[in-house]
Amino acid sequence: MRSLMLVVGLAALLASGAGAAKDSVTIGLAVEPPGLDPTAGAAAAISEITWLNIYEGLTRIDEAGTVLPNLAESWSAEDARTYTFKLKRGIAFHNGTALTAATVKYSFTRSAADTSTNKRKRVFANIAAIDTPDDFTAKITLKQPSSLLPFFFAEATAAIVAPDTAEGDATNPVGTGPFRFGKWTRGDSVSLEKFAGHRNAGAVKLARATFRFVGDPSAQVAALLAGDLDYVPFMGGLEAVERFKGDPRFQILVGATEGETLVGINNQRAPFTDVRVRRAVNLALDRKAIIAGVNGGFGQPIASHATRSNPYYLDLLATFPYDPAQAKRLLAEAGFPNGFETAFKLPPQAYARRGGEIVAALLGEVGIRAKIEPIEWAQWLDVVFRQKNYGLTVIMQPEPWDIFNYTDPNYFYQYDSAAFRELMKEAEASPTPAEAKARFQAAQRKLADDAVNAWLFEFPKVSVARTGLKGLWRNAPMAVYDLAAMRWE
Repeated sequence: MRSLMLVVGLAALLASGAGAAKDSVTIGLAVEPPGLDPTAGAAAAISEITWLNIYEGLTRIDEAGTVLPNLAESWSAEDARTYTFKLKRGIAFHNGTALTAATVKYSFTRSAADTSTNKRKRVFANIAAIDTPDDFTAKITLKQPSSLLPFFFAEATAAIVAPDTAEGDATNPVGTGPFRFGKWTRGDSVSLEKFAGHRNAGAVKLARATFRFVGDPSAQVAALLAGDLDYVPFMGGLEAVERFKGDPRFQILVGATEGETLVGINNQRAPFTDVRVRRAVNLALDRKAIIAGVNGGFGQPIASHATRSNPYYLDLLATFPYDPAQAKRLLAEAGFPNGFETAFKLPPQAYARRGGEIVAALLGEVGIRAKIEPIEWAQWLDVVFRQKNYGLTVIMQPEPWDIFNYTDPNYFYQYDSAAFRELMKEAEASPTPAEAKARFQAAQRKLADDAVNAWLFEFPKVSVARTGLKGLWRNAPMAVYDLAAMRWE
């Protein structure tokens, strides 16, 4: 009788679904995005939720950073100025709109428009013409050659959007991806649902995904332990990772990113208009101490805008050794023997708040009184990024090839160098990898010589996930969490 009752009880559990394979995932993100259109906003949190999930591009990259076909089944290049993309057939947006070459033309023309707020606008403004000889062919002619165009089209900023829904994508995103928008509960979460009409729907194992916004490192740990989160791609408090070691319920993944963590300097606000002051900021910073204090030792120091995973990385650490005495001398030469005070505005991310405190203490030792002002993410995007109303800040720039941001004098660093722009123009147009390497490295050296920012470290990717969740990227070549690759075992 006891055995019969156990069998009956087990059957009841299975019938109720308790024994069914898990088909959903809950992911913890540190910040909430300001919108859900990656072609219109700068925050990496937008692409973390939407890229490869809701939206897709002509190309995509894998975890190694290799460019692969996506909405385009293939592409060819006559030279670095003319590219032809052949689209896959039978693809529809979540609302039923068919994908055609005209849709591609619309998307890229929109991102190049005067009203565009696309953070890669320069890529689309460089397009001279888009010809569509048939519904599945887009021939793109550039004003200036770019050997990196297929890679740029693999970024979220190159998302293909539908003309009939694009204007509402910030709050009700519509794409061609394997997941469709479900619900956005402001201040809490964004939920997505599997799109049954996707061309690879049969291979997608998850039915639902929820991105919850959990910025506090302690809250991340508590939510993981309570089972409220299945995966935190970037742990805010890396010392807390020790809590999960040896616990069979969890897996820890340590990898690299393309993220350059830096002290952002407003190059158009005195006294930072003087290169000697900017160099003094760099020399005042003990990068190893900052890495230890912020990341528990995870991460590698950098002194210009590139990480070691970039094939053209140049080690420039010798440019800025930790030398507070030299920093004081430079400040005195610049007319600040007693230092000065500046506004130090810090966004809410743990690395920024923790790093900012250490940076402020180190700057204080050479006479720079960095007045810390903690602000929320929406405020940072408005006050620092858009209005440029700051002296110093701390931020991580997560996108590959975001060194191109320095070609825009209106970007929030406000760095204006015709010589740098020419170096980058030549590098992008380089016909061979060897020439590209020489020029991109010259560009890195130029940024270091001009001490545009004070670069700190490569941002490490230290993740904690529930055991059994597969398909996770150990490394982060860009800000993306590919839900279609995830599954439970």
